[in-house]
Amino acid sequence: MTETESGTIATDGRLGAEIMDRLHQLAGHSESAEGLTRVYLSVEEKAAGELLIGWMKEAGMSADFDAVGNVVGRYEGMTPGLPAVVTGSHYDAVRNAGSYDGMLGVVLPISCVKIMHEAGERLPHAIEVIGFADEEGVRFQSTLLGSRAIAGTLAPETLNKKDSDGMTMAEALTAFGLDPARIADAAHRPEDVLAYVEVHIEQGPVLEQEGLPVGIVTSIAGANRFVVRVRGQAGHAGTVPMMLRRDAATAASEMVLEIEKRCQGIDGLVGTAGQLFVPDGATNVIPGAAEFTIDIRAGEDREREAAVGDVMKSIDAIADRRGVTVEVETSHEERSANCAAWLMNMLRESVARAGIVPRDLMSGAGHDAMAIADIADISMLFVRCGNGGISHHSDETMTAEDADISAAILLDFFRRFRPKTN
Repeated sequence: MTETESGTIATDGRLGAEIMDRLHQLAGHSESAEGLTRVYLSVEEKAAGELLIGWMKEAGMSADFDAVGNVVGRYEGMTPGLPAVVTGSHYDAVRNAGSYDGMLGVVLPISCVKIMHEAGERLPHAIEVIGFADEEGVRFQSTLLGSRAIAGTLAPETLNKKDSDGMTMAEALTAFGLDPARIADAAHRPEDVLAYVEVHIEQGPVLEQEGLPVGIVTSIAGANRFVVRVRGQAGHAGTVPMMLRRDAATAASEMVLEIEKRCQGIDGLVGTAGQLFVPDGATNVIPGAAEFTIDIRAGEDREREAAVGDVMKSIDAIADRRGVTVEVETSHEERSANCAAWLMNMLRESVARAGIVPRDLMSGAGHDAMAIADIADISMLFVRCGNGGISHHSDETMTAEDADISAAILLDFFRRFRPKTN
């Protein structure tokens, strides 16, 4: 990866091939052979983390797990102890995921640092690469755990959350080989972080449709997530008249439809019930209990908060009318996060130097950058994904060519980075 006489970035494809090979190696650490499944503090995640640590050390970084299971690698600047440009993404995955969501943003900067290490190149700042241990929130239903720990905003009571087997997060940390009492050790001081930049696949179709390999993120949508538990009265499916039933499943179904109804037709607002099930259900039994999840997102916090309020009112009204009770647990709440203009401009310059027309776009998906925004200015580079932007699915794709171009852009960003001046 070199700079031409005209000042533009030139690539030769080798870095992209390395990145794709490593992403495929990481995908091998999965609960299932059919699609990638890797949850927080699992055996598979520990193996993936150890693989990342090995690559980080090969690239000249000091590296290890931190107190919550994040993988943290540091490449010193011209002198040890300088403030760092922090980059990274998550290395956990949803169930039956693809190989690139999150992992690209960890593997790609390691390869960039390796280029500098092999050339003996040091910068006026350190570079820190973080593989966040739990962004998806699959195991404990609480997202951005790893990045919140880095930002120093992880609530102590989070340690009491339980997974589906009844194991608390504190117990899982101990089983992983970590000390729950030392979680605060993962926190970074704001003065030690110059800026944060995250590389991530778009998880949408815009870049693919426009024929662009990358785009610059302007903001990340805020989100609310809830678990709703509906309690009615179980009964025999053949003997209880329809008008006398307190059916928890039909009540939950009507509530789910209200989410769809409220969130339709408003640009940037989306609502999803991603899980819906009947505990201990049977074909010939009226459901006495039902549970579902809610995920509501919007680029504008006021729009999201209004939708959440309306959905909650509808849930209460349906429960009253159907004679059921509801319990709503908040599992996640995150305000929208704006990317810093000065960092966006630096990314635009690097994108342009790669011969690509800069394209700004919003992220409807949440990212670790949202948590890091509490301690530093943030920025994001989106990378094109194929198959119409499919993500969170084994059909998720991207190309080695786009990985190569993205690595060239990030490396240029590192080399030309200058701290914000007040």
